[in-house]
Amino acid sequence: MAEIDGKTTAVERMAASYQGFDPVAYLQYNYTPPRADFTREDSIVPWKLRCLHRAFTEGDIGSEVLVDVGSGPTLYQVLSGCEVFGKVILSDFLDVNRAELKRWLQNPEECSLDWTPFLQYVCKLEGRVGSSAVAEKAARLRAVVSDVLPVDVHSPQPLGPDSPIPPAGADCLVSCFCLESVSFDLDQFTKALANIGSLLRSGGHILLIGTLGMKYYMGGSGVKIDVFPIEASELCSSLKENGFKLIRLEVHPMPEDQDVGTDDADAVFFIKAKKK
Repeated sequence: MAEIDGKTTAVERMAASYQGFDPVAYLQYNYTPPRADFTREDSIVPWKLRCLHRAFTEGDIGSEVLVDVGSGPTLYQVLSGCEVFGKVILSDFLDVNRAELKRWLQNPEECSLDWTPFLQYVCKLEGRVGSSAVAEKAARLRAVVSDVLPVDVHSPQPLGPDSPIPPAGADCLVSCFCLESVSFDLDQFTKALANIGSLLRSGGHILLIGTLGMKYYMGGSGVKIDVFPIEASELCSSLKENGFKLIRLEVHPMPEDQDVGTDDADAVFFIKAKKK
């Protein structure tokens, strides 16, 4: 492969890595029990939902525009945020993932995963119970999602030149399992963080969820995707280099019985930080 420049190489390698990515298999691996067991406090998905709920209900986040960078085929990361923002933008590099998101927004019965248990869990965290609460939550999310856009975190303009984000920037960014999964070293990770950080206004917040020490994950049958095995200290240095003030870093070690054989993650992290 000819190396034209750093960005071109990164994008080409990313595109090659994700050929054959299967949203249905990915959802099955990561968003069904044991990793999405809502009866267990140590299950990975409920832990992530509690971290996001806490972040979005502490009173310092909320306004007009929330951008989810690298949504994948998942919605859980904006289930709490949709209550405190008037506009939510979803984004992903892959057509198949954007199509999966649009199915839930337009024809939920055709989705590859039933998101009802996720909606129920977040409603419970908010102190709301019953089928009406779940229906209201789903309706709220559909009402505030304005776009499902292509994104390239290796570009200085990740959402392209015609981005719908206000000139001052978004009020909050969420990005889950994205940057380390499309970066091959710390330098690329830090540059990608700088690129998505350009979407955020001064004083805005970023919420990151990802893996520590993970070298690969399966994106489908026979689809092995290399991951940069970032560590907590590197996360903190990358945030500092890009002008973010770390508010909170939480680490959840991967329970042994949740090693389902589709990745080699040591732990999952949650970060809340503020752009200076």
